[in-house]
Amino acid sequence: MALSKAAVNGTKRKANGIADSPSKKAKSDASAYKDSTQEEEYGIVDRQFYPPEMTNARCKQYNNNAIERPIETLEKAQKETQSERDKIQVKEAVVHWFKCDLRITDNKALHLASEKAKSRGVPLICIHIVSPQDYKAHVTSAVRVDFVLRTLEILKEDLARLDIPLYVETVAKRKAMPNRIFELCEKWGASHLYTNIEYEVDELRREALLTRSGVKNGVAVYAVPDTCVVAPGELSSGTGNQYSVYSPWFRAWVAYLHTHPHQLDLFDPPSQNPEGARGTFKDLFQCAIPEAPENKKLTDEEKKRFRSLWPPGEHEARERLGKFLSDKVHDYADARNFPAGNSTAIVSVHFSSGTLSARTAIAAARYANNTKKLDGGHKGIIGWISEVAWRDFYKHVLAHWPYVCMNKPFKPEYTNIQWEYNNELFHKWCTGMTGYPFIDAAMRQLNHTGYMHNRARMVVASFIAKDLLIDWRMGERYFMDHLIDGDFASNNGGWGFSASTGVDPQPYFRIFNPLLQSEKFDPDGKYIRKWVTELAGIQGKAIHDPYGRKEAKAAEKAGYPKMCVDHKESRERCLKRYKEGLGRDTA
Repeated sequence: MALSKAAVNGTKRKANGIADSPSKKAKSDASAYKDSTQEEEYGIVDRQFYPPEMTNARCKQYNNNAIERPIETLEKAQKETQSERDKIQVKEAVVHWFKCDLRITDNKALHLASEKAKSRGVPLICIHIVSPQDYKAHVTSAVRVDFVLRTLEILKEDLARLDIPLYVETVAKRKAMPNRIFELCEKWGASHLYTNIEYEVDELRREALLTRSGVKNGVAVYAVPDTCVVAPGELSSGTGNQYSVYSPWFRAWVAYLHTHPHQLDLFDPPSQNPEGARGTFKDLFQCAIPEAPENKKLTDEEKKRFRSLWPPGEHEARERLGKFLSDKVHDYADARNFPAGNSTAIVSVHFSSGTLSARTAIAAARYANNTKKLDGGHKGIIGWISEVAWRDFYKHVLAHWPYVCMNKPFKPEYTNIQWEYNNELFHKWCTGMTGYPFIDAAMRQLNHTGYMHNRARMVVASFIAKDLLIDWRMGERYFMDHLIDGDFASNNGGWGFSASTGVDPQPYFRIFNPLLQSEKFDPDGKYIRKWVTELAGIQGKAIHDPYGRKEAKAAEKAGYPKMCVDHKESRERCLKRYKEGLGRDTA
């Protein structure tokens, strides 16, 4: 069965390239500018928000520091307005803008906003903006939107106990968001706005705009780094360059935290608002959390299923983290790659929504260890800290190489690989009907729960990019459109690794064998039997390949398909295609 292109597309991927249209010179360079018809046709570029795929030449300009990165745009705006912002006096209130930081504990911008309000004896007001256009442009999954809205209900209650209102409003046009925030500040008599930095391109440029426009509107805007344990820009190699390989980056990250131990100090929750705040801002306390926008609504069945699987809020996050560190972390190094077990913390949904800060997680892991060294002590704790650090790494990469947010692979030369756009094979991959039981189990887990085990993510990504040769960006987009823990930097980084197009990747000639991966990481077939229920009766090693291991009749009777491609043949085709795209000898 072939999907229509509209069905294949779903919603579009996050491709934050607002101000990066190719120049005329670049367009004339045939080697740098390729026809983007397929990228647009298959929804990889959402032309409602973004221009066509940028050029390799422009990527090179970023790499050579010839053009300003969005994070540098924000830093410049902050530096050039610093004195003017510092002169602005606190008026009747201070505002904190919640984005992907939906917690009151260990929240830097919220803490700073609270301290500013307390220093002048005025109320703290918190806001959150629901943006349907941002959801569409960023390919935010419906299940994640639902999780965020449910989390806001809990956040609203937690803040209300401190007499702090949480005002949530839907703004239809994403470009109208900055002006609407300033309108609200004027309405409430607020002259100071605090928020935590997000490192995607759109968000960095928006915060730079807010910082400069704030001065003109009489509002001091303070966007502060809090998403990462170590902020982008703090680490560099001996040559002064940004790390593009994880291992040396991680060593530098650990060394930085060992020499700056205060970086793991947690921020206190906000203080109680002054008496009278409930009366002055009565309407804000009565504000209801809105329903999901039409473009991100779940069915009643989906709501019931996902809500039973994913309780929201920071209390749940801390409880889940605590149980992991007390019960599971010591087996983590040996068990983490086996998706059938329950050996991981499964707190990625809380990292991505901000109900748990990475700093809190690392500090808690260090406390559970027998040493304060982040790279010492129990191997399970060391391994888990290293996995959490990957989130920082990918955000550092995003900040330094912003074109990965603009439909380009980290390695621009991989743009010239000729990908396939086969709707029928893509549909089989999406629905878990490829004939490879481990692949199908993983995709069905994703579709049913909004989550997939990390080992499985790597295997299914390798499969679609290298066995099917389908444009990896279609798979990347599908993940974002279905994951409850969808985070652009981590998702993009993981796909770049598996497709060999990204930072610190496996070399293109390393291709996961889906059968060997299945036998190694699901040796008893428990994961497969749970999700590919039609194969539940298949015994022994045949579970990994029923048609090739004398269980063809049982598999066929159960309605399970044969393998959609032959791995050996696909591997040879993949190697040839990658070599051709990279201009290497295929003889």
